[in-house]
Amino acid sequence: MTDLDLGALLEDPATSVVVCCGSGGVGKTTTAAALALHAAERGRRVVVLTIDPARRLAQALGLTELDNTPRPVVGVDTSAGGSLDAMMLDMKRTFDEVVLTHADPETAQQILDNSVYQAVSSSFAGTQEYMAMERLGQLRAQALAEDSWDLIVVDTPPSRSALDFLDAPKRLGSFLDGKFIRLISAPARAGGRIGARAIGVGMSVASATLGKLLGKQFLLDVSTFVAAMDTVFGGFRARADETYRLLQAPGTQFVVVATPERDALREAGFFVQRLAKDKMPLAGLVLNRVAVSRARISADRARDAAQSLEESGDRHTAAVLRAHADQAEIAARHRRLIRDTAAAHPRLATVQVPLAGADIADLPALRRVAAALSTP
Repeated sequence: MTDLDLGALLEDPATSVVVCCGSGGVGKTTTAAALALHAAERGRRVVVLTIDPARRLAQALGLTELDNTPRPVVGVDTSAGGSLDAMMLDMKRTFDEVVLTHADPETAQQILDNSVYQAVSSSFAGTQEYMAMERLGQLRAQALAEDSWDLIVVDTPPSRSALDFLDAPKRLGSFLDGKFIRLISAPARAGGRIGARAIGVGMSVASATLGKLLGKQFLLDVSTFVAAMDTVFGGFRARADETYRLLQAPGTQFVVVATPERDALREAGFFVQRLAKDKMPLAGLVLNRVAVSRARISADRARDAAQSLEESGDRHTAAVLRAHADQAEIAARHRRLIRDTAAAHPRLATVQVPLAGADIADLPALRRVAAALSTP
């Protein structure tokens, strides 16, 4: 492995988009916020798109509630000419804005009022990932039109798999184009008018059977949804393709985030391979929350000494030694896993962030994370 110099990457004017990705729970949101803060205090005009940050991190960024609009972060050092805006993705609102922008008022209202749309826009698997990409495209267009930001930092959603972020547009498209959806929406497509009469009269034998199983109102809602979405879905695909090309552009850099745990590193390895396959630019790997033990006494010797001290009555010192032994064992395990990852990906640039003693609750703590990230 080689050293990853994220500081130089962020300060390079050619870098316009940084995407932090990885499996859930590895610290992507904190990493994205720290990178954005570092870049802003080095003179870049930055907007960071976060996905459901922890309450304390949101407070550190001055975000007290879910908001889909970028807002200035108070307390950032702007003496170098930079700035930092932050926002949290509102998945439902982003989806609504897409519909309102790309459909006529009557069709848009028909979609927004539809029960199937409300379910898909709020909870369908992949919708959050798709809307994160949609919002990235919107921010990029706004930055170009208004000359407002020169760097966008994206925190990807906490998916079960890190690959969901790249696969979401295809998954949403497959849902809307699927044979089942096409079958139950066929009456509306054929009749040119959406209504209960179409379902009752124009339905095929298969659709009639589904009507008995699922209920005519459900089929009507699905039929209404799909037929109405036909008017805007072409735009969905076009924008998804455009954003995908943005992710492949030279100005974009992916930062894969993982903790030194087996599952997280395995997921990171899959993502590194996928990025290479899709020809997307990879900056490197952030190894987050790495346990470090600088004491010279080994874990075994510490436990032996702790046992002797307990027998002599010095329980306080024994407890300190046992805590050191636990920390030393964790640090040793982390070193082994990092060595294995280096052997599997010898050309992968990495940077390590030590395990913090407390939550990231303010900008000074975020700066400390940024310092670790930007120091090869």
